Amino acid sequence: MTEGAPRSGVVSHPGPRPAAVAAVDLGASSGRVMVGRVDGERLQLTEVNRFPNDPVLVRNSLQWDILAIYRGVLDGLRAAGREAGPVASIGIDSWGVDYGLLDESGALIGNPIHYRDARTTGVMEQVLAVVPPAELYAMSGVQLLPINTIFQLAAASGSPALLAARTLLMIPDLLGYWLTGEIGAELTNASTTGLYDVRAGTWSGDLMAALGIPGPLFPPLRRPGEPVGVLAADVANRTGLTAPVTAVGSHDTASAVVSVPAEGETCCYISCGTWSLVGLELPGPVLSEASRGANFTNEVGVDGTIRFLRNVMGLWLLQESLRTWNDHGLPADLATLLPGAARAPAFAALVDADDPVFLAPGDMPARIAERCAATGQTPPENQAAVVRCILDSLALAYRRAVQAAQELSGRAVETVHLVGGGSRNAVLCQLTADACGLPVVAGPVEASALGNVLVQARAVGALAGGLAEMRDLVRANVVLIRYQPTGDRRQWDAAARRLAGAPKAALEGALPA
Repeated sequence: MTEGAPRSGVVSHPGPRPAAVAAVDLGASSGRVMVGRVDGERLQLTEVNRFPNDPVLVRNSLQWDILAIYRGVLDGLRAAGREAGPVASIGIDSWGVDYGLLDESGALIGNPIHYRDARTTGVMEQVLAVVPPAELYAMSGVQLLPINTIFQLAAASGSPALLAARTLLMIPDLLGYWLTGEIGAELTNASTTGLYDVRAGTWSGDLMAALGIPGPLFPPLRRPGEPVGVLAADVANRTGLTAPVTAVGSHDTASAVVSVPAEGETCCYISCGTWSLVGLELPGPVLSEASRGANFTNEVGVDGTIRFLRNVMGLWLLQESLRTWNDHGLPADLATLLPGAARAPAFAALVDADDPVFLAPGDMPARIAERCAATGQTPPENQAAVVRCILDSLALAYRRAVQAAQELSGRAVETVHLVGGGSRNAVLCQLTADACGLPVVAGPVEASALGNVLVQARAVGALAGGLAEMRDLVRANVVLIRYQPTGDRRQWDAAARRLAGAPKAALEGALPA
């Protein structure tokens, strides 16, 4: 008998099968394709292609270069085949709220418009005059932001593109359609639109009708782990792959939360990239009036969970500052600037990180200086001071969101998990621990890609179990750094009170009564 073969009459129960999968992880500034290998207790992630994701301003319209993104995806999938050999599955995640429109033939109608485009200015107030904020929140549970899909569609009402459209696909679903020819809408990204009924678990036809948004635009919903389709012949020829596409948590934060290495605790996270998403993983939505007043969102996560969180402006403030300095020929390397920022006086200048004035691209240091002057503060005098202002302000925004999430949900947390690119910023991690008065566990850096890989691995039989087992695998394979709170907590209390006394432009512009 072959060694290891079952004896006669004994039923074999094989364990998980090792597999390699390809994770397409698209951020607002860059995209990457990663190969993930899951083999028993081992989890390995290898980047095989990274490409810029630069929006293009066309006649005052800020648009995504979606064909360049698709080319980067195809090049990455071909590289994944060279790196890993047979790939068992492909999964795609990206930022939320943005979409592409298909005409009757299935062709894309123009480039997707960037969420930072000015077309939604003033539109949110118009929509809320038709659907009261309390009614909208009770249905969707989504934080009111002018970038939300519902307001983008209202801004496009009556446009030739929307009139010609027959199908709306969120960015990961659009790319999945191009890869497979199959149309559908993955649940976690659909829940960011403001048009998804978070209680019923379906698109809200009533809301669409009230706003004049054609319901047939929205395709059937898919859950993470379900099949999208097989690669079209032209894609298989271009990439050399025959793997199916699998739905993952296609909103990048949904994938990131999968890989948060929480253990037997309420999962409190800061997914820190261009945006920072700060909140808790809960079994159901929190739709209270207090939650609406705090502008918290309830988005769907993997395995039926709810991402109860608040959007914070995030590393965008640093990214735009570095870009501005680079344009002016000034030093623009964050690693070089951080030591000076760490030595700079704490709380010398503070801004509300959520102020809408920071939303659009532009000269971020100048805007910070203007906001400081408007609130009676001395503007930062040099680059290190600007960076310190941003980091102190972000830490205070994180503190505010973490405290509010606990109060609104009735869940206490013991640890804050900071994942994503910001987890490499030791100064920000330490300031966050100090501000929150809680330990901060930093890592994994490539959280979205890891969550993408883990959902695929389970779908193809390389991993068994639920979120707890996925997180066990992350803790066993990823280097994590723990930051303990230091310093005088009263100084952070005083800084928070000082910032709370400043004009709240963010609340005036984004939180209707």
